Parts: sequence; C-alpha cells; structure tokens
Amino acid sequence: MRAFSIFSTPNGLSGDDRQKRRHMLARLGLGWLAMMQVMMFAFPGYLRSESMAPDNLQLLDQAIFMMNWISLVLTVPVMLYCAWPVWGGASRQLLRGRVGMDVPVALGIVAAFIPSAHATWTGHGEIYFDSVTMFVAFLLTARYLELCARQSVDGGEAHRLIEQFSAAVSGRANQLAFWFVAVQVALAFIVGAAWYVYAPQHAIGVMVALLVMSCPCAMAMSVPTAVAAAHAGLSAVPARSEDEVLRLIQAAGRVARQNLYGSVAWHLLMVPLAAAGWVAPWLAAISMLLSSLAVAANSWRLFRRQTRQAPTVAWQGAAMEG
Repeated sequence: MRAFSIFSTPNGLSGDDRQKRRHMLARLGLGWLAMMQVMMFAFPGYLRSESMAPDNLQLLDQAIFMMNWISLVLTVPVMLYCAWPVWGGASRQLLRGRVGMDVPVALGIVAAFIPSAHATWTGHGEIYFDSVTMFVAFLLTARYLELCARQSVDGGEAHRLIEQFSAAVSGRANQLAFWFVAVQVALAFIVGAAWYVYAPQHAIGVMVALLVMSCPCAMAMSVPTAVAAAHAGLSAVPARSEDEVLRLIQAAGRVARQNLYGSVAWHLLMVPLAAAGWVAPWLAAISMLLSSLAVAANSWRLFRRQTRQAPTVAWQGAAMEG
C-alpha cells in the first residue's frame, strides 16, 4: 500500500493548480530565506544598550543603521512578491464589502513596514522588518499546508460525503472567523490609540502585534485540515462500510471543533497580553505559527488513528484473496 501524503502532487491535478502550487512554494521559500537573513541583521539591535561604552555604542549604532538598510532591501521582495496573494485577497474582499482574513493581514504588514521604512530613512525609530518577514513566512507556511491539504482530495462517493460535511461546517467556521477579525481589527486601532495618548513610543508596536494576532490563520485551517485528514485516512484505507465512513465524518467533526475553538481560546489568551504591551510583533507572529501548527498536528492525529487500521485491513484483504 502506497503511503499517503498531502505533499505528494496528485496525478489528476490540473495545470493551473500545479502552477499555483509552484508559485506558492517559491513564495514560501523566498519568504523563509528573507526572514532568516533579516533576523540575522536585526540581531545587533537586540544587543544595543545605553550602558555600553560610548565608543562601542557609536560603532554599534553605525552597524545597526547599515543593517537596517540591508533589511529594508531584503524586505521589499517579500512585500512585492511573497505577500502578493495577500494584497490581491484584501482588494477583492474590500471591493465586495467584506472583511476577510486578508484584510487584517494586509493592515498588519503595512502598519509594520511603513514606520520601519521611515525610521530607516531618518535613522530614528523602531524597526519591524524582522516581524514583517517572519509574519509573511509563517502565514505562507500555514497557507501552503492548507493548499496541499485541499489538493490532496480524491474522488468517490465516500469522499463526496466528506465534502458535504466540509461545506456545512465551513459556513459556521467562516462566520465565526469574520466576527473575530472584525472585533480584533477594531480592538487593535482602539488599543493603539490609547497607547498613543499615554505612551506614543509603544503605540505602533502594540497595534502591529494586535493586527498580526487578528489574522485567523489557525481558524482558517481548522476545518480544511480535519477534512484533509479524513480524506487521507479514507485514501489509505479505502475498504470502508457506510457506518465506518459515518464514524470517520463524526470524528472529523470533533477534530474540526477542537481546532476551531482551541484556536479561538489561544487568541483570547494572547490578546490581553499583546494589548498590555507584553507581546512584541515578532512574538505575535510566532504565536500565530504555533497555533497553526497545533491545528495541523491535531488533524494529523485523526489521520494516524485512521491509518493504524491499514495493515490489518490489507492483511485481511490478502487473506480473503488467497
């Protein structure tokens, strides 16, 4: 029996879907490469301290100024190429009068990039290029996993039933994500304005962190990854009765709810910390990645439970044929 993997390109995949997958992988690779380089150039800024000797501080400031310019040059391709799907998605959503996942993502990226570019030009202010590249790289990682999961869907009556379940559950999940995004975006601007009144030097950092955390990446993955796990389990163990398929769909429903409400709980836990100024933008991006990986791992558990039966089913089928 061939091992099933969502990263294997399906044989029946269309040319357009293959091209979309290649472009997504190219954006993902460039995003991670830029992120690692920008994080390296941002490291001297983490070491800076006013307690240093004046000569050392002056030399470090010169190095930071030069590395900020290099980081800006590295971040521009991330903005123009890697984040292109975000700009397109946000534009389409706004033209339709909707606030989907791409809108807060675009706001978070712009809110971090423009002040950073201005601070680089003037030589004064906070730099968030590491947060921008990290956010885009982690976001593309989550979306690439979701794309591979969706493209791994096979055909057949049982798979059609799973897709029906997906359509029913996705509607409720999307509605929850919509209200979550709307509240989070409003909260980011309200809290940012409050910080601007009392501590303006921290206002942009807090607002960027909240906008980054307003991206419901884990929520968007909740149902698709559970559905993909159900499809994968069915593909790995195709000999299933109607009752077994029904139990599989019920298990996928439980996992989807765990993913959805667990990601909401994680965001609700992190939002007060970010609003209080205790979560930097780069840490908010990491928290987003962790929640997305937790969703993927929980769905993977569903797949593993289903495929544990594969050796037994295969042996029984071979014995009956013999």
